[in-house]
Amino acid sequence: MVTRHLPTSRARGWRATGLFRLRSFAWLGLAMGCGGVVPGGADPEDMVDMGTVVRSAEHDFRVVPVAEGLVRPFSMAFTPEGDLLVTERPGRLRLIRDGVLLLDAVSGIPDVVALGRGARSMNGLEQAGMRDVVLHPGFADNRLLYLSYTKPGADSLGSLAVARGRFEDGALHDVREIFHADAFPDGTDRSSQWGGRMAFGRDGSLFVTVGDRQWPSTGNLHAHPAQDVTTHNGTVVRLRDDGTVPDDNPFARNRNGEAKPEIWTWGHRNAQGLAVHPETGDVWSNEHGPQGGDELNLILPGRNYGWPVVGYGVNYRTGTAIHAGTHLEGMEQPVHVWVPSIGVSGMLFYSGGAFPGWRGDMLVGGLSGQRLVRLVLDGRTVVHEETLLHGQGRIRDVQQSPEGFIYLALDGATRDVDGPPTGIVRLEPVERVR
Repeated sequence: MVTRHLPTSRARGWRATGLFRLRSFAWLGLAMGCGGVVPGGADPEDMVDMGTVVRSAEHDFRVVPVAEGLVRPFSMAFTPEGDLLVTERPGRLRLIRDGVLLLDAVSGIPDVVALGRGARSMNGLEQAGMRDVVLHPGFADNRLLYLSYTKPGADSLGSLAVARGRFEDGALHDVREIFHADAFPDGTDRSSQWGGRMAFGRDGSLFVTVGDRQWPSTGNLHAHPAQDVTTHNGTVVRLRDDGTVPDDNPFARNRNGEAKPEIWTWGHRNAQGLAVHPETGDVWSNEHGPQGGDELNLILPGRNYGWPVVGYGVNYRTGTAIHAGTHLEGMEQPVHVWVPSIGVSGMLFYSGGAFPGWRGDMLVGGLSGQRLVRLVLDGRTVVHEETLLHGQGRIRDVQQSPEGFIYLALDGATRDVDGPPTGIVRLEPVERVR
């Protein structure tokens, strides 16, 4: 069953400061004596500054600052030692250690194409650059760290790649590319939509999303690159931790060029969230629709997810139809749809102790919707959606700290090379007053 959600959105700003410290005290509004209470999902006109208590169905919480001065943070990962690693879109990996955002970026990063570093302006929000960071399941012993990024190539827009290296003493060592997507662009300045989210499955395999590179969804929709398994356009790929192909991939034995052996699923547009259920091992992703039609998908091997043949969105500005319909035999239906889009991004299954009422629920960030939503699942069906936070900024990533707090990376809407800094905030529980 497909469920749908109809949101609204409004932007809020972010103020940069010169000192980048982790802080557990309240944001400016509370420091100045503004101690109101607002319901989760309130209209942004009714939202007050960070530090104010926000009420939700299961928990009350405050949003407090973690780090400021970051530039387009995309992804976060906690190390066993409590460090927080953060990727920045312009091509940097930053480190927060002992409560301080270190001024020097992590060294040893591979070459990255980003705005100002070889990528074109594309007449819109720049999507090239550094993307995800994940740790190997055995990181405590092997120190292996994985990065996805836009790699320089013959085309100045580059291509999505994944590299791994050993993270020690604040630097990456023995960095090696383990995957390079054969996802060719459409030959225009709009060839973006990279994907680039990563997650490790319970069996130790690495899943990576690859975007469709923004090929036009016109003409013969079945001939779109996202429907062609001889390319990586619009796919989720599955690799061993060293980048080789697992023997049980759907096309692993197809070595004659008829299909890419790395492909796990295809027919995707631009998957920006990826998470593995900690109990069932199910792999879930969310992906951007066009104007409307953001999707939540259960990722099953060898399945075609339909883009652009079927879907729930329409063309930008004109509102004209894109798809042949919403259903077609042989193409998977999304589990949940947002119409209009919220700009889905980072996601996780919550398993911590700070918010026990959210255990097992999915948390999804929204960019254009500037919201954090909680999805309650009954098995593989979404049975309830709650907006926890609305109007605090474009939420690019959602992560859980070892203490069970919820960390949000706020991504600015700049078109500049670096642009004004944004930051990271976290949700901390507040005892509910009955």
